[in-house]
Amino acid sequence: MAFHPFAAVMGRAIELPEPLLARFPELAEARWRRGGLPPRVAGWCLGQRSVAAVTLWRTVFLGDSARPSADLLLHELAHVRQFQAAWAFPFQYVWASLRHGYHRNRFEVEARAFAASRLDGSLPRAAHRR
Repeated sequence: MAFHPFAAVMGRAIELPEPLLARFPELAEARWRRGGLPPRVAGWCLGQRSVAAVTLWRTVFLGDSARPSADLLLHELAHVRQFQAAWAFPFQYVWASLRHGYHRNRFEVEARAFAASRLDGSLPRAAHRR
């Protein structure tokens, strides 16, 4: 396999499994990549080698070893929607993390709640749009 510098930085594009897209068609709103620098940089910010996933605008970067579970993908989709809702989202996210910590950051709390509600079927597919 040839070395691709772009893939080392930006990861490689991936397709989500069809059964997952059939159950959660809203996942098609995002672009999905695996690997690259973003999950490593996010991991370093949290004192880890990498994170399971990080979202930058409409693109979700899955860590090299992350399992693309419905819970994880729906959580990241919530972040895609947060990016779309406010141009200042990246700054708001960092500020909320600094003030309240990563897990109590309101954007993380909202993303966890969205994923949980979609998994238990309490939110219709088109719900949670800002």
